Amino acid sequence: MKLGFIVNPIAGMGGRVGLKGTDGQDILDKARSLGAIPESANKAKKALECLLPIKDDLTIYTYSGDMGERGARELGFTPEVIKNVGEDSKPENTEEAAKKMIEIGVDLILFAGGDGTARNIFNAVGTKVPVIGIPAGVKIHSGVYANHPKAAGEIALNYFKSDDKKTKEAEVMDIDEEAFREGQVTAQLYGYVKVPFEEDLIQNTKSTAPATEEILLEGIANTIDRDMEEDVYYLIGSGTSVRPIMEKLDLPNTLLGIDIVKNKELIATDVNEKEILEIIGDKKAKIIVTVIGGQGYIFGRGNQQLSAEVIKKVGKENIRVVATKNKLQALEGRPLLVDTGNEEVNKMFNGYIRVLMGYDYETAEKVKGL
Repeated sequence: MKLGFIVNPIAGMGGRVGLKGTDGQDILDKARSLGAIPESANKAKKALECLLPIKDDLTIYTYSGDMGERGARELGFTPEVIKNVGEDSKPENTEEAAKKMIEIGVDLILFAGGDGTARNIFNAVGTKVPVIGIPAGVKIHSGVYANHPKAAGEIALNYFKSDDKKTKEAEVMDIDEEAFREGQVTAQLYGYVKVPFEEDLIQNTKSTAPATEEILLEGIANTIDRDMEEDVYYLIGSGTSVRPIMEKLDLPNTLLGIDIVKNKELIATDVNEKEILEIIGDKKAKIIVTVIGGQGYIFGRGNQQLSAEVIKKVGKENIRVVATKNKLQALEGRPLLVDTGNEEVNKMFNGYIRVLMGYDYETAEKVKGL
C-alpha cells in the first residue's frame, strides 16, 4: 500500500491573527509578525496517527522536513523522502510533490492545508488518484476535506483496509483572499477530485443563504439587540447571518472577521485572537456566532480568531448561536460541529446547544466536538 503524504506548513497561520488566509509572501510575513505559529503539522500528525495499525504494510512517500517527513518519523514511520526541500519549504512545492506521487503510483494522497492547497492538489492530480484533505487552513470551502484531522486519518485507514474502494467526486472551491479581506465572498469552482466515500466523515461544500430568509434574520437581530446587557463585551462572529445584528445596531460590520461591541458601541473591528484576549481581559464577554451553511461548523472554520483560549475565557454559557431554520434543515440531521484544535474545548460542546432561529424563536441542536 502506497500513501502520498503532503503538508502545507503555513496553512492556517493567518486564522488566529485575523488575516483570513496566508496566500502570498506579504501576508505570510505579516502573519508571522503578528505572532502566528504553524499549526498544520500537528493536525497532519493527528490524521497520520490513525494509520499506525497498518504501519508495516504501508509505504509513505513525502517531501522533507515540515512537508511531511518530520511528522511521519515522529510517529514511528519510515517514509520515503522523494525530495529534500530544506527547512524553507514553500506552498508551491505541494503541486510538485503531488505530481511526483502520481508518477510513483501511490494509492491515495493525504494532504493538510486549506482551499489554496486543495487547488494545488487538483492542478496536479485531477481525478487520477483519490485524495483526502486534512483541514488545516483558514478557508475550508471545498468538499475534499474531512470533518476534522482524525477523521481524515480514519477515512484513509478505512480506504486501505476496504476491498470495495468506493469514491465520489468532490468540489474544489476557493475564494479571492484580497476580496475576502474587504468583506466580499467571491467563490469559484476550480474542478473536481476523487475522494473516498465516507458520508459521515467528509464535510459538505459551503452553501449560502437564500434571500427569502431576510425576515428571519431581522427577527434574530431584533432579539439580540433587545437582550444585550450593559458593560458586557460582545464578540460578533463572521458571516451574513450575523451581519443584520450589526445593521440593527447601526454599526459597521466586518463581514468575514470578528468585531467587538460594548454598550451597543463598536469597540474594535476585525480583531485577532491576541487583541480579543487583551480587550476583554477579565471582564464579562459573550460570543455570537452562526452556522456555516452546508457544513454545520460553529467554531473552527473562518473564525479561528475565536480560539479555544477565547472560548474558555468567555465560557460556553455565554455563547449564542444564530441560524435560520433553512440553514439548519440543509444539514439533513447532521450535528453542529466544533473544531478548535483543542480536544478538551471541543468535547465541552458535546450534547445540545440552543440556536436562535428568529424573533424569540429557539431550538436545541445537537453538537459534536471533533
